[in-house]
Amino acid sequence: MIGHSPRSRLTVFLLFMLTASRVWAQGPPYQTDDPTPVDFHHYEFYVFGTVSSTPLETDPVGPAFEFNWGAVPNVQIHAVLPFGAVRPSNGPGETELNAYGLNDVELGVKYGFIKQTKHRPQIGTFPMLEIPTGSSAKGLGVGQVWYKLPLWVEKDLGAWTIDGGAGYAIVRQDGYRSFPYGGFLAKRELGKKLELAAEIFAHAAEGLGTPHTGSSTLIDAGGYYHFKSPGLQLLFAYGHSIAGQRENYAYLGLYRTWARNKETDKAAARNPMLSTQPHGY
Repeated sequence: MIGHSPRSRLTVFLLFMLTASRVWAQGPPYQTDDPTPVDFHHYEFYVFGTVSSTPLETDPVGPAFEFNWGAVPNVQIHAVLPFGAVRPSNGPGETELNAYGLNDVELGVKYGFIKQTKHRPQIGTFPMLEIPTGSSAKGLGVGQVWYKLPLWVEKDLGAWTIDGGAGYAIVRQDGYRSFPYGGFLAKRELGKKLELAAEIFAHAAEGLGTPHTGSSTLIDAGGYYHFKSPGLQLLFAYGHSIAGQRENYAYLGLYRTWARNKETDKAAARNPMLSTQPHGY
């Protein structure tokens, strides 16, 4: 018999997702990424906010702005301009540890180098570099360029799709450490307006100079709501750790996609679900 604890309810939700009739590839608002670049001559724009917290610190980000461009076939150019804050969990603390301002800017290139067929998965990589635009003295940035090097895989299996992978963050700064991370996600459509998903995401300890001093494994759940305007969606997610250091994650944002090709725009207007799905970051 299934109990009524939070972990039991999460287990039921995950089982429901994995036995659903249709699952799509994921993207924001989740932490797991996907291997599929934005289509050629297509564009994506996000305005969003996130919150990440541990027993040591709460780090809200917002407003933040993301832009993705299908620059050439199978290649996506990516940029994020985030503003955020540092809020120690033990009180206001010193001024430099209770600050708001520009965080590190993120730049990346997603490359899908193997296309999915009946017998092989879609495979791609999404290397990123974080530019030290945020003040490290105030805790708003790392203070040096650091990198994310992931590999993501996606495969349709009959009526559902699985998507996941792993990466390695390279951080060469005092108080920080390089660390691995990875995730698995499943998502399904519920009618023409709503999509829901669940993911398992994990990362190793990020260093004693960060709020993520220990490894953590989280379960996140969220979805997309499609507005009547073609390509416009509301994105939302919330997650909590189930193992390791206690951690919370939340995302809320608006997403817009469009194409330079007028015929593609007309097709999207006739059927909003044909619009390009959000891609992770």
